[in-house]
Amino acid sequence: MYKKIFVPVDNSEHSIAAVDLAVDFAKRFDADVVGSHAYAARMHDYRFKQMEFTLPEEYLIEDQMEKQRKIHDTLITMGLELISDSYLVVADARCKEAGVRFTPKMYDGKNWKVIVKDIEDSGYDLVIIGALGLGAVKDSVLGSVCERVTRRVRTDTLVIKHLESVSAGGDGTAPTGSIVVGVDGSPESFAGLKTALLLGRETGRQVEAVSVYDPYLHYAMFNSIVNVLTEKASKVFRFKEQEQLHEEVIDTGLAKIYQSHLEVARRIAEEEGVDLKITLLDGKAFEKLLQYVRREEPWLLVLGRIGVHSDSEMDIGSNTENLLRTVSCNVLLSSQRYTPPIDVSAEESMLWTEPATRILNTAPDFARGIARTTIHRWATERGHSVITRGIVEQAMGNILPRSSMVKMGIVAADAAVEEIEAVDSATYVCSNCGYAARGFEPVTCAVCGKDAAVFHKLDKETIERLIPLEGGIEEESTFDDVKLRWSKEARARLREVPDGYQMRRAKAQIEKRARVQRVPMITLDMVRAVVDDHAVDTQFLAERGQLKRDADGVERPAASKPVMEDLVQDGGFLWTKRAVARIDRVPEGFMRTRTKERVEGVARQRSTTLITLEITEEGIKESLKLMEEMIQQQAR
Repeated sequence: MYKKIFVPVDNSEHSIAAVDLAVDFAKRFDADVVGSHAYAARMHDYRFKQMEFTLPEEYLIEDQMEKQRKIHDTLITMGLELISDSYLVVADARCKEAGVRFTPKMYDGKNWKVIVKDIEDSGYDLVIIGALGLGAVKDSVLGSVCERVTRRVRTDTLVIKHLESVSAGGDGTAPTGSIVVGVDGSPESFAGLKTALLLGRETGRQVEAVSVYDPYLHYAMFNSIVNVLTEKASKVFRFKEQEQLHEEVIDTGLAKIYQSHLEVARRIAEEEGVDLKITLLDGKAFEKLLQYVRREEPWLLVLGRIGVHSDSEMDIGSNTENLLRTVSCNVLLSSQRYTPPIDVSAEESMLWTEPATRILNTAPDFARGIARTTIHRWATERGHSVITRGIVEQAMGNILPRSSMVKMGIVAADAAVEEIEAVDSATYVCSNCGYAARGFEPVTCAVCGKDAAVFHKLDKETIERLIPLEGGIEEESTFDDVKLRWSKEARARLREVPDGYQMRRAKAQIEKRARVQRVPMITLDMVRAVVDDHAVDTQFLAERGQLKRDADGVERPAASKPVMEDLVQDGGFLWTKRAVARIDRVPEGFMRTRTKERVEGVARQRSTTLITLEITEEGIKESLKLMEEMIQQQAR
């Protein structure tokens, strides 16, 4: 796969780590390594001429000036060349020791410009570059050379950010850390997946694919602009109809579409003999991927240089750029493109009838491409070669609720007679992906495929019983005049969020979940599920952001704390901090005490004194089941 690997060097810690990884990859793929260093003799010459007026008077004679200029030019050029050569000698020695072919390069010019030009002209397969150089200070997150190079080149680029465990397991020891791939359906992300699968097989690391969809974006946007529009503009925008469309059509469809990207990723991995772990998250892509990386601590994060919504002329996508700056692990930016065979064959062989095309064109511009891909996949898997109106109905019926399809005109009008909505029916929410099923108890999740055990039931009676326990209710109207009820304790917990912007974001996310799940009241637990998630992430940053001073006086990030310091002792059990954060989201008092007892019971059944997040979730499910049985008995 990799035959020519390029590494810019400057003798910094990140540069040395980049050389080490390049050598490791070169041994695995029988590749050549090209090392380079850029020096700026012209810049020094320009600065010297600017400062000539400061020389002593005896030097301000024309003959003396010319002599000094020649001496300076010779010394500077020679000195900078010697420094560059010494950097490259170190890289050459490492390659020779490993039996890897090495070619040195030196340039005179602005570092990032000459590096970019060389990459564009030389046909490298992979660039490995340190995130920081010799100019880094303690608060540096991404060096200017790295940032400018990654923004401009179109070659796969691996940015070294984590100095420990840089080796890909080539020293005979078991590698630590997985490879996480962000998959959004773009050709760049699928190409990144192919690269990750190859690296995972070569290094013995587990490969994981993560997709993130955002069902809260439009709600937060509508909520923020409603107060600045004129009355006439509000009527034209039709907030109520817009939000209903998103709640019933777009948001549910997005979850299934992004899950389908993961299923395609899993199929690609199976063809290459890899068991791929897949995860679907809801929220802002940058934020959720960042939180996932902080929790899982992978060795490498693989991202498409641009995303599914980017124009081909885009230099780098916003989510990719933000993650490149903020994650602590190494990052591989995939510039190659790969379209899965199922999408290629569908695009090339499918014919669309005019009625089917007309229905597709009713979808919003930003969703039309995703809908087309979804329909193609559904039809291909069932052997169809012509997309008819009926195919569209069936394919979209796999994503959208029937009532929504009726409203959009996708299903014939007489089908509306079959649609009966129970207003007070129970809602079953998947704890794995957040999918909400109303009016029936699912056997499996329609989005993530988990079985019925992951669903917890929300119904009007259960939540109404919580009203006196949470201090009564407060009612307010949303931007589109929908009435929402909050328990007083839920409202009070939301007000504890110190930052105004974060509070508004959290409020929009909570309201959106309540509306999609059709719950009659926003409870304290619902608020905690959102607010505490941010709090745990903030706590994580505080713990991992401590600095220590080395013997040479340089401040560096402290090494990870010992495992025991990440555990909380409670009686005869040790709780992980994630488990503690989860149990703290259960309402205080009797409910939390009984739930905690159930969690400890699960730990005893497993013959362990270590309570993890998984054990906590299982105990909470058992506790909820017992609570439902008690309520049913009292109702008889």
